[in-house]
Amino acid sequence: MKILHTIEELKAAVSTFKSEGKKVGLVPTMGALHEGHASLIRRSVAENGATVVSDFVNPTQFNDKKDLEKYPHTLDADSKLVESIGADILFAPEVSEMYPEPDTRHFSYPPTDEVMEGMFRPGHFNGVCQIVSKLFMIVEPDRAYFGEKDFQQIAVIKAMVADQQYPLEIVPCPIVREKDGLALSSRNSLLSDDERKIALNISRSLFASVYYAKDHTLAETREYVISNINSVDGLEVQYYEIVDGDSLKSLENWDDSDYVVGCVTVFCGSIPVRLIDNVKYKTRS
Repeated sequence: MKILHTIEELKAAVSTFKSEGKKVGLVPTMGALHEGHASLIRRSVAENGATVVSDFVNPTQFNDKKDLEKYPHTLDADSKLVESIGADILFAPEVSEMYPEPDTRHFSYPPTDEVMEGMFRPGHFNGVCQIVSKLFMIVEPDRAYFGEKDFQQIAVIKAMVADQQYPLEIVPCPIVREKDGLALSSRNSLLSDDERKIALNISRSLFASVYYAKDHTLAETREYVISNINSVDGLEVQYYEIVDGDSLKSLENWDDSDYVVGCVTVFCGSIPVRLIDNVKYKTRS
């Protein structure tokens, strides 16, 4: 595996893969890799002739400088994990390499980028689209892999791909969880042992709500999740929305969509760590 730091090096390496007739998979990450990322990389390695993993904490998608400052950086550990899985390239550029000049491009894909995270993190999805579009233009992958823990992000990226007409496939991959149900996240490393224990109530409430929903209204189910999580000392729900899985529009009744997903963001701990998770109530067969 090669660790590359410049766009020029990356383009040259990808060009070689393509000249050999290889399909190229891209796994965009912000580093601090865990088993969730590993599952994406494994799938790309299995489905493509070459796999590029990016490891870059993108500053333009952070609307809170303190959040950016405390985001974990673990490049050495990341490179060992990526290499052990069989990826071909780990792309770890400096900020100045990706943004030699301020990126003034504006992406807008309502309603997908306006609701939930879009309401509480203004500019976040514009930053996501800026960096992901840069990676798409540099790598020109055949497939790009994203985890469904960031469910809204996938919807926004799909909208961007359609709008920009990028000739690639977006491959959503299931959430990877710890044995106790906690969704894997780079932010979990910021939790104390006690905070991690209480964070389990997020996924437990979501899982329980799937059964609760069978004989309760959508509004009752939404309130059930919020009250369950907020009843735990140290947890505070920022939002919980039950939405159409494609448009991300909030729903009023279970029959309003055949693809229904509940998305939650919760603050955990005294120095709050912002955790996200989701659960599917209805999926298409």
